[in-house]
Amino acid sequence: MKLVAYLRVSTDSQIDRYGLAAQRKDVQSWAKSHAHKIARWCVDEGVSGTVEATDRPGLACALDAIESGEAHGLVTPKLDRLARSLSVQEAALAHVWRLGGQTFTVDTGEVHSDDSGDPMRTAMRQVMGAFGQLERAMIVQRMAKGRAAKADAGGYAYGAPPFGWRTENGELVPDDREAPIVASIMRMHADGLSLRNIAARLEAYGHRPKRAERFSPNALSTIIKREHARRSQSPEPTSA
Repeated sequence: MKLVAYLRVSTDSQIDRYGLAAQRKDVQSWAKSHAHKIARWCVDEGVSGTVEATDRPGLACALDAIESGEAHGLVTPKLDRLARSLSVQEAALAHVWRLGGQTFTVDTGEVHSDDSGDPMRTAMRQVMGAFGQLERAMIVQRMAKGRAAKADAGGYAYGAPPFGWRTENGELVPDDREAPIVASIMRMHADGLSLRNIAARLEAYGHRPKRAERFSPNALSTIIKREHARRSQSPEPTSA
């Protein structure tokens, strides 16, 4: 069967430690062992699993492949790659099924629709989604407590430093290698280049973000907003 592969990483490496390279390898191995062909790869970099399906370029790419007939279904490494929110998960799955496509995950196989006639399967799918949502909430809570404790001790308390910055003696300072790239991003944005064009130029120059293979429009938008906030003397930026 021809399938479109959907991969996703969030903006926070502490929440999301399942990188794109590992996801791609797992999908390739699964597809080969089940005699499926990957017709298209669609990726959302720096996108939270709580974001609605309609607001994700990568997921829109996957749905387009199914709607056009290029693929007959979607495969993702784990259900939490599709969503970290139960309501978002169910909406995304329903969209795939409305288009006549099937959904698979590497770790559990086919995700059956409510039309399968087995209410237990539906219940188990929704329980998995609820636990994915709970897991994210628990991680966020632990991170918040850790940051609060670090702030009380007088150190930088916002997780991994955002692009363009590094920590030194517990303080956030500009990164000598990344700061010039941030300046270039801001210049290109001021010149009216689209986020996709900026991303293409950065890739051509060999520039990469901290925790992904290339800059995505969403990641660039975060950097630009953060830099505008810094220049207007807003509070310290949080990690992207």
